[in-house]
Amino acid sequence: MLTVGQSAPAFDLPDGDMNVVSLSAFRGVHNVVLYFYPKDDTPGCTLEAIDFSDLQDEFLDLDTVVLGVSMDDCMSHGAFRDKHGLAVQLLADAEGEVCEQYGVVQNKQVQGKVTRRGIVRSTFVIDKNGALRHILYGVNARGHASDVLDLVKELG
Repeated sequence: MLTVGQSAPAFDLPDGDMNVVSLSAFRGVHNVVLYFYPKDDTPGCTLEAIDFSDLQDEFLDLDTVVLGVSMDDCMSHGAFRDKHGLAVQLLADAEGEVCEQYGVVQNKQVQGKVTRRGIVRSTFVIDKNGALRHILYGVNARGHASDVLDLVKELG
């Protein structure tokens, strides 16, 4: 289980244009909001991605980049981004390795029964030194982006 203060697990993942994004590229330059979501183009995930995109300039003013991660592939991310005019960069973790590192793949329940493993909507705020400053599991999509913006403002 990840803890506040420890170094964020490193990763290199492709985005919707198949360009590889490395967490290490932001060290010393930007804070990173890393949010994990279950699936492209579903209602909650679309709401969350649009909200983060709408606040993109405010995050950038705070030297912060926002990266969304799911287990969808690059093609799905590109189509999702283009369909909704998303500004945030979406990263493909098709094998789920980064999702596992961050502990966001968990058993999902429907009507009290475990049905399958899937991504639990979660967000990590990583400072410019690469340390985890906030760890949020099981978040609600509605209003989440503005709550995260408030956390980033506290980083100073």
